[in-house]
Amino acid sequence: MEVKSESGNRNSSSKLVLYSYWQSSCAWRVHFALILKGLSYEYKAVDLLKGEQFSPEFERLNPLHYVPVLVDGDVVISDSFAILLYLEEKYPEKPLLPKDPQKRTLNLQAASIVSSSIQPFNLLTSLKYLDEKLGPEERLLWAKSSIEKGFLALEKLLQDFAGTYGTGEEVNMVDVFLAPQIAVAVEMCKVDMTKFPTLNRLFESYKALPEFIASTPERQPDAVH
Repeated sequence: MEVKSESGNRNSSSKLVLYSYWQSSCAWRVHFALILKGLSYEYKAVDLLKGEQFSPEFERLNPLHYVPVLVDGDVVISDSFAILLYLEEKYPEKPLLPKDPQKRTLNLQAASIVSSSIQPFNLLTSLKYLDEKLGPEERLLWAKSSIEKGFLALEKLLQDFAGTYGTGEEVNMVDVFLAPQIAVAVEMCKVDMTKFPTLNRLFESYKALPEFIASTPERQPDAVH
């Protein structure tokens, strides 16, 4: 865990520290949210391929050995969804959850679909196991199937509410979860997004956002090019 970087503006009242790995889509959500909120944070890289998540230092932060972990003073949070909800409560100046109850619920539901019904099936540990047991072709088919099932649900959930972004004309939490997941689906799993016209259109909007561009994996200090 050697690479450190300062990111964001200077609106936070305490020192935020984000333990991350450049290829983690869960960590990507948090990068995106921190930048959208204009919060300054220190980036501490955890090389998952080298097993740094199993170090005693990191295990004290998260016994599950996953990134991201956010440290805010005495507060330690080791789940991306929990981190984003914490940031909403602690730093509400640039909210990611709408006040409208229906839109707020849609955001939380969509975020839950990504975090609970799509992303866990694409964890590095899961894919590595499938690679060893079934081979790379079966592993890719399995990953694509789990993603497409979740995307179908999201397409139906959002198609009547989406504007430029997931639930209207403001970037909200649904977008913070969707943007990295769609990028992973397209780049790593070769998912055909034309099957999901609403999500496909939203992804075009995300790719034009400076905050999204700044949060992409290749822009992180530990990225390997």
